[in-house]
Amino acid sequence: MHPRHTGASDAAATAAPREGSTGRARIAVLALLASVLVPLVAAGLHSVLWVLVGVGGVALAAVGLWWTLAHTGVLRALGATLAVTAPLTVLALYAAFGVLGPVLISLALWLLAVTAARTALASGRSGEKAVSERPRAPWILMNPYSGGGKVDRFQLVEKARAAGCRVALLTPGRDVTELARQAVTEGADLLAVAGGDGTQALVAEVAARHDLPFVVIPAGTRNHFALDLGLDRDDPASALKALVDAVELRIDLGYAADRVFVNNASFGTYASVVTEPAYRDAKARTTLRTLPGLLTGEDAPRLRARADRRHLDRLQALLVSNNPYGRAVDAARPGRRQRLDSGLLGVVCVRIGNTVEAARVVRGSRSGGLVRLSCREVVVEGDTDTIPVGIDGEHVALPSPVVCRSVPGALRVRVPRRRPGAPRAGGSMADWPRVARLALGRRSPAGDGTGPLARESRGDGGSRPGGRAAESP
Repeated sequence: MHPRHTGASDAAATAAPREGSTGRARIAVLALLASVLVPLVAAGLHSVLWVLVGVGGVALAAVGLWWTLAHTGVLRALGATLAVTAPLTVLALYAAFGVLGPVLISLALWLLAVTAARTALASGRSGEKAVSERPRAPWILMNPYSGGGKVDRFQLVEKARAAGCRVALLTPGRDVTELARQAVTEGADLLAVAGGDGTQALVAEVAARHDLPFVVIPAGTRNHFALDLGLDRDDPASALKALVDAVELRIDLGYAADRVFVNNASFGTYASVVTEPAYRDAKARTTLRTLPGLLTGEDAPRLRARADRRHLDRLQALLVSNNPYGRAVDAARPGRRQRLDSGLLGVVCVRIGNTVEAARVVRGSRSGGLVRLSCREVVVEGDTDTIPVGIDGEHVALPSPVVCRSVPGALRVRVPRRRPGAPRAGGSMADWPRVARLALGRRSPAGDGTGPLARESRGDGGSRPGGRAAESP
């Protein structure tokens, strides 16, 4: 059994009643209104026509992207051309009729409104606890091959030993989990990893099982986990400050069957692409070569999933994340996780089977082609006995069905007190009703348990008992 802690829920519950910044809420509301008024003043009722032109351009670009990914030969070439020329043509039309400036201003105001709305409800960092005692026997696993040799380049071995750490270098054939267990047996009171996210996850599970503090040293290639913890990925050695001047966070761990993940588990097309032997050395070429067969061929993966009580079918790709990711267009934290302690999984599904469905993507979640959910548990099924899964960038094959779940507050992570990208408390999307009440100086009914933080603290995916998983608009 893995430890289950309530620290994340407590943090969410205590954060819910905070009112946040009235000034930012007013900026958000005014910016939102201005983003609508600017095109109306500039073009009058014709602004509706220009909105339709913009939507049409995005739809054509989506069709072009679909042709590029799902087909080969002439159709792929036409798709690539369409994906580029459609938005450029829209911008040229805007410029020719003198509305490009107002459109860009409107978009900038909308981004300002969304960012201000989210930060208006934030009131400081959540869930941090100051650490007063230094570890007596810290142990660090370092992968010298990760990140193109960051361990050697940043002299991490020497710096860790100077800080009083025992260092174990990962060599080919050595079992990461066994090394971590051995460290615990020999008295380690803190575990750390300098390496990629896959290695981080394996040692994090051992730390969580023994309720030991865990330190992340971003010495991998992408270091998504370190990014969402606010660590400086350009200076891995700065993470060693967590040994002497630290705060501790209680964060969640995700599981796909019995495999732990700190970032995400991917199913479907991407998981199948990474199984190709040539993928490591030629990612883009291998992806373009294999995607047509995976998207429209006879062997294209077709997945089914149950997210809490919602059923999804005909899925080509599915991403299950340890806490929900923000949207790529989110100006505050694009494509990142605002929280790591909500007790929820984020789910992003893709089901686009033809050109018409690709064009409908402009409708967002209403199109059915792209679905975003937050839930406590996801069950993924395929048409074969095993399903390829990419877990924190590492490929595995798991028996179908695969149950993905979150273990709230399982991991004690220590991070430097001062770090450049520390996340601030707040929801994963703008809660406009609360923002409007705050802007008007009215008290938010946070105590009624209906706000997003209250829903996350219940861990019910945004629904009351008997409801379905919450879907982001």
